[in-house]
Amino acid sequence: HYSGLEEAVYRNIQACKELAQTTRTAYGPNGMNKMVINHLEKLFVTNDAATILRELEVQHPAAKMLVMASHMQEQEVGDGTNFVLVFAGVLLELAEDLLRMGLSVSEASYILIAVIEGYEKACKKALEILPDLVCCSAKNLRDVEEVASLLHTSVMSKQYGNERFLAKLIAQACVSILPDSGHFNVDNIRVCKIVGAGVSASSVLHGMVFKKETEGDVTSVKDAKIAVYSCPFDGMITETKGTVLIKNAEELMNFSKGEENLMDLQVKAIADSGANVVVTGGKVADMALHYANKYNLMLVRLNSKWDLRRLCKTVGATALPRLTPPTLEEMGHCNSVYLSEVGDTQVVVFKHEKEDGAISTILIRGSTDNLMDDIERAVDDGVNTFKVLTRDKRLVPGGGATEIELAKQITSYGETCPGLDQYAIKKFAEAFEAIPRALAENSGVKANEVISKLYAVHQEGKKNVGFDIEAEAAAVKDMVEAGVLDTYLGKFWGIKLATNAAVTVLRVDQIIMAKPAGGPKPPSGKKDWDEDQND
Repeated sequence: HYSGLEEAVYRNIQACKELAQTTRTAYGPNGMNKMVINHLEKLFVTNDAATILRELEVQHPAAKMLVMASHMQEQEVGDGTNFVLVFAGVLLELAEDLLRMGLSVSEASYILIAVIEGYEKACKKALEILPDLVCCSAKNLRDVEEVASLLHTSVMSKQYGNERFLAKLIAQACVSILPDSGHFNVDNIRVCKIVGAGVSASSVLHGMVFKKETEGDVTSVKDAKIAVYSCPFDGMITETKGTVLIKNAEELMNFSKGEENLMDLQVKAIADSGANVVVTGGKVADMALHYANKYNLMLVRLNSKWDLRRLCKTVGATALPRLTPPTLEEMGHCNSVYLSEVGDTQVVVFKHEKEDGAISTILIRGSTDNLMDDIERAVDDGVNTFKVLTRDKRLVPGGGATEIELAKQITSYGETCPGLDQYAIKKFAEAFEAIPRALAENSGVKANEVISKLYAVHQEGKKNVGFDIEAEAAAVKDMVEAGVLDTYLGKFWGIKLATNAAVTVLRVDQIIMAKPAGGPKPPSGKKDWDEDQND
């Protein structure tokens, strides 16, 4: 017989375990893909936990706590969301075992508090131990080869097999726009996806790429001076309506000629200012297009205001709200603007020849949209990992090496603690085994054999040894030599957020849902009241 408290806690734990189990099989390079169909019936094929959770509609309030923790990890670090889910799920599973070992119903709340306190102590201890497990630090974040080697692990978990090629692309893009201040902005790396060819045909461009065609006849401009307008490229329309009375054909001719002359003067003034490329955020009128061609202006239309803003940032232009000739300060500059064809897709490229541009674009090629979406997520994780390295250059060994070392040291710490806390601390240590276990299971290797080998090697003092996912049997190797490295901040926040989520779920004994207030329902009324009864 369970008390009401235990029953509520068990139900919450069950919901969280099921959610964690969903993403656990997607953990690591050999993780399985999930096919998620969201509420809009859009199909996602991915093993990225952040995407899976974003598209799932999690209803259970306790499970939502885990989702919120993984979202926090996504915002803080940009990678490691699956680690948070798997670790928090296992912490709750082991807390359930401790509760079931409880002596009697009356002691349930006492044991629960002991578990929570034990987990909090163990988390604090884990975060104290973590700096001692740092194996190396990034030396030079402007060296493409070094950065590419540091991004391998992050990209490998999403795109196993393409990680070397993609890590090199991401490194080139990130290093080219890293400012001298070191404040790296993730939004400055753009992704343009074009179906066709293969992943190996992907490339990096310094500047921006838009899947658009040019509006006029001019398709290429060198040493471009760019005027950007947020309004349509058209004549001014009066705000009030007016009536024009035309008495004869000559007046009609003069009326339309006046409009043409005005448009001619406006476009000529833009051309005379020195601008040779015009980017507009609205429609382009036929008459305006005619005069743009007459004065050899290249015309590009961007419907998205976000694209317009990013382009202004890239070329250093100011978006003008009216068709006035731009001043030199308001004009943007780039080396070349040209229309190109990638596969059978027309693209307009704003290219900077010099390396240190404000924005870089990674041009992704692939056979299907789903594949390119997955590569984009891998690129996103790689770029976020680079951003984390600009904040903290420390790295810890991956492949379960850090987790096993933490498990070993926290178990020793648990044995020195008196009271019921020690059981929870030992369970916290055991929870770290879930990471190498998930890697082994997803690689089709006996997990118990891997974990016993890892413990044996770590007892000898080899802290950097982790699970070798490329071996066919249960094998271990030095992760630093293999180049499998995780960011220190990723692990730090992952442990912290997972523990906080698990403890929050354990503290909940009741879920109270606010429903709309009850009351008399409005009368429904008779249907077909206006029809003749005799029919």
